[in-house]
Amino acid sequence: MRVFAAALATETNTFAPIPTDLEMFREGMYAKPGEHPPEPTLCTAPLAIARRRARQDGFTLIEGTAAWADPAGLVNRGVYEGLRDEILGQLKAAMPVDIVLLGLHGAMVAHGYDDCEGDLIQRCRAIVGPKTIIGAELDMHCHITREMTTGTNVLIAFKEFPHIDFADRAEELLSICLRAARGEVKPVMSVYDCRSVSAFMTSREPGRSFVDRIKAMEGHDGILSITIAHGFTAADVAEMGTKVIVITDGRPESGAKLARALGEEINSVRVTGATPHHKTDEALDHAIAAPRGPVVLADRWDNPGGGVAGDGTFLLRGLIERGFTDACLGALWDPIAVRFCMAAGPGAKLKLRFGGKCTPDGGEPIDAEVEVLKCVPNATQTFRGSVVPMGDAVAIRVHGIEVVLKTSRSQTFDPSLFTVVGIDPTRKKIVIVKSSNHFYDAFAKFAAEILYVDCGGPYPGDPRKVTFTKLRRPIWPLDEDAKGEMFQ
Repeated sequence: MRVFAAALATETNTFAPIPTDLEMFREGMYAKPGEHPPEPTLCTAPLAIARRRARQDGFTLIEGTAAWADPAGLVNRGVYEGLRDEILGQLKAAMPVDIVLLGLHGAMVAHGYDDCEGDLIQRCRAIVGPKTIIGAELDMHCHITREMTTGTNVLIAFKEFPHIDFADRAEELLSICLRAARGEVKPVMSVYDCRSVSAFMTSREPGRSFVDRIKAMEGHDGILSITIAHGFTAADVAEMGTKVIVITDGRPESGAKLARALGEEINSVRVTGATPHHKTDEALDHAIAAPRGPVVLADRWDNPGGGVAGDGTFLLRGLIERGFTDACLGALWDPIAVRFCMAAGPGAKLKLRFGGKCTPDGGEPIDAEVEVLKCVPNATQTFRGSVVPMGDAVAIRVHGIEVVLKTSRSQTFDPSLFTVVGIDPTRKKIVIVKSSNHFYDAFAKFAAEILYVDCGGPYPGDPRKVTFTKLRRPIWPLDEDAKGEMFQ
């Protein structure tokens, strides 16, 4: 048994002003064959899992390149084509193979390519032919296209939001692909298009019980896997939206029936937001008045994980205006400010302008005298055992508030983002994070309360306020009369 594994992933916010170039992949991950770290990482887990399983199960693994860039705007066309062709060349050299495993995101858009994943998958299929099993792992915030479904045998996305199950889903993907290659099962995908933009967190209801229920269905009545693809609302592409994938062992009729039933259930409680959001002043006043902390404030719509800069200043400015100091914020993306602070060194005080650089939707820059507390070259945080680059990072104190500045645009996953620069978030009354929900699992262990905050941007949190030019219509909530349909 010969298995080829590679990864090419990023999440593209087509409305974001930050271009995605090769350097952004190098900052995130660019691992040539044999160079991938031993730990599974978000969107590259199939390769790391296959490496371990090859030793355990006795198949031959041929590794390809694994590349990941933090979410941003459109990918440079030449960069996408270069990375794609690098992987395709490796696949050609590896032939013949029984299985192709791909770590993808599902929402990658480049200049000239609205569906990078579909393009890569179809080119892989052209190389390996119809009999080779092709499987791909996706982020749940993906676009499911016909090029993706017709080119693969197995598509599996994360079930959990926060994405704490990326390694588990890679294990599931590989197991089904191995069984298929051995002739033990015949995976058939049934896809239902909800014709809606719906999203839910699995850290709270109703998402928690819904996902628990679909997980309990797997392994029974010929059901191999169930995926809910939420879609990625910050992308103007034709197939953005929520879809349900049911993979059965050769039972397309029952798979289609279940996919439709689950899709209609999602549509019966259509939601455009995962949880109530507090406005800036409301959130700050509530957190300051709370009887105990830490109160974690998640600045959801200035989350680098959604492709925006992560340099918004509304919450920090609000704390400064209130004179509240028992707080920390992590992290603001500002490479220039980091460079100045590292040049000055720990203990130095300097006048600094930081934050608010990329868009007026994130607030004005902060101008203040700051104290440099700690400087860490090539800092990292962790996420479920994987290592996430932060780039050079510094801790500063401004008006008594401790702030993390960094040069990489990764979102806040874990308290290690703070502790790596000497800040203990567990001892603060208020902790501000730049994240949608991936922080939740780690911060909930010590938070007295968690609030999600809508500071007004820059991520387009409400699709009804976005001008889409490519999105296939009708779709809810843009069109109230939108009805779900089988996708294939």
